Amino acid sequence: DRSRGLGDVYKRQMLKNVKVLYHASIVLYDNIYIDPYKIENETHNAKYLFITHSHYDHFSIEDIEKVRNEDTIFFVTPDCKEKLLEIGVDEKRIVTVAPDEMYKFNKIEVQVIPAYNIDKEYHKKEYGWVGYLIKINGVTYYITGDTDANEEIQNIKCDVLFVPIGGTYTMDYKEAANFTNIIKPKYVIPIHYGTIVGKKEDGIEFAKLLDTKIECLISVSYT
Repeated sequence: DRSRGLGDVYKRQMLKNVKVLYHASIVLYDNIYIDPYKIENETHNAKYLFITHSHYDHFSIEDIEKVRNEDTIFFVTPDCKEKLLEIGVDEKRIVTVAPDEMYKFNKIEVQVIPAYNIDKEYHKKEYGWVGYLIKINGVTYYITGDTDANEEIQNIKCDVLFVPIGGTYTMDYKEAANFTNIIKPKYVIPIHYGTIVGKKEDGIEFAKLLDTKIECLISVSYT
């Protein structure tokens, strides 16, 4: 079936070099890091490094040091900038971001998305913490950051969604599944569970609640 074959090719393009390393640590195309945490090997290969907020499991200087190099460009919330300067990052390579900003560089487009809790005190809206909508080679990846399904993110469109499901600090798996069914990505990868918060089984329970048209990919880190 030729149409199925083309679909498989498109799927491979969407998911090419997409890796969830641990918890909410993600790598796209081998050198674009989001919230590096518990990095096993020193690679120093980060071309771009995105930080969603300053909590230790998302902004880890120890792990940033393992992947950064002198050319790495950082996209961070303002509360992270000072620590980067302290470890010798060139200020010219630090972009401080705020919700709703947009950036375009080389073949990458980035939209900064608000990330905050609705009924919890951990990630307040006024903190200005974020998620990222990253478009590369025509494929849009949405990394939500630590958030609840607030009204500002209900209409986002993406091909691949990375969504936290562990509860306590973010959506739980039921809330995350409902949110996923609303925005209807082609693929969803649950993160932020099975380690610090949430059970390993939450990924399976999350997948059971999804619209059948949405394909769920469970990271090896959580199985």
